[in-house]
This record gives sequence, structure tokens and C-alpha cells, in this order.
Amino acid sequence: MMVGVDVGEARRERRAAHTPVRLAVRDLDLPSEDPHGTDLRAVSLEVCRGEILGVAGVAGNGQEELFAVLSGERRAPRPGAVLLDGDPIGHEDINARRRRGAAFVPEERLGHAAAPRFSLSENALVAGHAANGFVRAGFVMRDRMLTWVDSVTGAFDVRKGPRDPEARALSGGNLQKFVVGREILRRPSLIIVSQPTWGVDAGAAALIRKALIGLAEEGSSVVVISQDLDELIEISDRLAVIFHGRLSAARPVEALTREAIGLLMGGADSPAEAAAAPREEVA
Repeated sequence: MMVGVDVGEARRERRAAHTPVRLAVRDLDLPSEDPHGTDLRAVSLEVCRGEILGVAGVAGNGQEELFAVLSGERRAPRPGAVLLDGDPIGHEDINARRRRGAAFVPEERLGHAAAPRFSLSENALVAGHAANGFVRAGFVMRDRMLTWVDSVTGAFDVRKGPRDPEARALSGGNLQKFVVGREILRRPSLIIVSQPTWGVDAGAAALIRKALIGLAEEGSSVVVISQDLDELIEISDRLAVIFHGRLSAARPVEALTREAIGLLMGGADSPAEAAAAPREEVA
């Protein structure tokens, strides 16, 4: 009633992942740049084509550091620590990874995902100049940028006044829809999203979750880092938990109970120990 529409459930049809691995992280150690941050320790993961991998955890357990190294904002200690379609990309920056077909949505939408005083088209240029065709022969294609903004705002129901307002003029939920939408509409082969529905209403959350599911069904690999356990259970194929900078082995969502996930989030030594918790349906 508050959002004015019926909000449908964004349910992911469960399936086993037998497709080739698109993203792999191999035994990654990374010290945090923040004195109050969390070092990553021996992190390993694999994400297959067409799969949604959820990463759960209490805030402050290494999520920011994990996003930074997956996106290229931080370089891995060695190139082979991060692999994309089998190619070592650990030393490549974010623009090089975007040119390979990757997309990224950080947790902080205003100030990290979008510059507050830049217009939406300028923000689209900053995020997409390496892969969206907004620059040709050294010239910025402003008409193409504005058309792209129109496409994103139309597809993701971004409510705004003028055609191309400053990012700070949008409400938090509308800016989040724009930030997520500008990445999804690129149809990336890989997308890393941190807190995709943080602070948005139920209608916007359902729209974003359905878009991520639709992207995976088209063959893209999706990594969702979220503190919202219900969200992860709803859309993920497999789920891993990060605790004190260590990532648990990813397991099919159907094989985990809420109690098991809670134990992993609290520091259980292994998925096997957590799986021994009493069974409860996650649906």
C-alpha cells in the first residue's frame, strides 16, 4: 500500500551450477588499507556462468575489502589471485575489467557509486567511459549519454524532475535504482553488487532483485554481497559467509538452514559444523 503497486516475489529457480567458471579467486590474502578494516585471509571462491553467488556476513567482516579487490579498486598481491574466464586479472584496474565485460555496484551510492554534484549523464560517463562508447576519437558523445540516462530511468522507474539532474537531487532509492540500472543495462558478463537494495522501498527492492535474476538467466555471473539474509536466500543459487576476513565454502542455498548460516556468520569453524544445526526450511 505504501508503494502503490503489488510487489511480487523475486524468486530464483534453483539449479545446480555445471557451467564453466567465469570468476575465480585463489587463496587471496589482502591487508586492509583502513586501520579499522578487516584483512582478507586465504579467500577462495568460484562463480559459474548464469549463477548468483550470495556473500552473507555481519558488517565489518571484510565485505568492503572483498568488493575492492574484485572490482579492481585494489590490486591483488599477484595476477593469478583473481581470474576472469581463466585470465589472470589480479593486477588489472577497474577500467580494464570493465572492458572485459565486468560491472560493479559499490555499497555507498552517493560519493562512491555517484558523484553528488555531477549530473546523471556525467556519472554515466565516469562509470562507463571505458566500455559504453561514450567517448569517440577523444570527444564525449553527449547525445549518447543522455539517451543512455533515458534508457536507465525508463527501465528502472527512476523518478526525477529534469531530464538530467545532479545525482544529489535524487532520493536515495531512486539513485540506487539508477546506479544498479546503469550497470545491468550494459548486460555485463559479470556483475559484483554490494548491498543492492539497501535503503530502498519494497517495490524498488523487488525490481532490482528481479533484474539481477534476469541477468543471471541470460548467462551472466552475479555476486551479491549483502547483510540482508532474506534477500540472499531469495535470489542466490549458492551462499558463502564472510567472517573476520575468511570466506566459507559456498554451498547450495537449499542445503543450508538459517541456523547453519547464523553459525557461519558467528564464526563456525566449517560449513560441516554449521550444517549440523537443526533443519528449518529457508523458504
